[in-house]
Amino acid sequence: QVQLVESGGGLVQAGGSLRLSCAASGSGFEIYTMSWYRQAPGNQRELVAGITRIGSTNYADSVKGRFTLSRDNAKNTLYLQMNSLKPDDTAVYSCAFVCYTSRRVGTYWGQGTQVTVSS
Repeated sequence: QVQLVESGGGLVQAGGSLRLSCAASGSGFEIYTMSWYRQAPGNQRELVAGITRIGSTNYADSVKGRFTLSRDNAKNTLYLQMNSLKPDDTAVYSCAFVCYTSRRVGTYWGQGTQVTVSS
């Protein structure tokens, strides 16, 4: 099984920066993709950014040029550097890893971390 824990959320002023982290723990799994989603009250959950096993990345249009993914494969950790934050970035951010285990391919989610950007 796989457990994901996010950290790094908080309250920041518009124009500021935050770095989110998502660390996976467990054993007997192989990671295929790593991604960040976000959901604001009243909105649907949306993909913010993702990276594949070979390193291909994609970003939502709303965050291109401001957010950057990185990872530490040895630590099974995903990072999201968020710069030039806007009030519209306010949401609960959750990481999701698609992993292969001995039984199946599945998607594993963290508990979410709140990001609030004040105007």
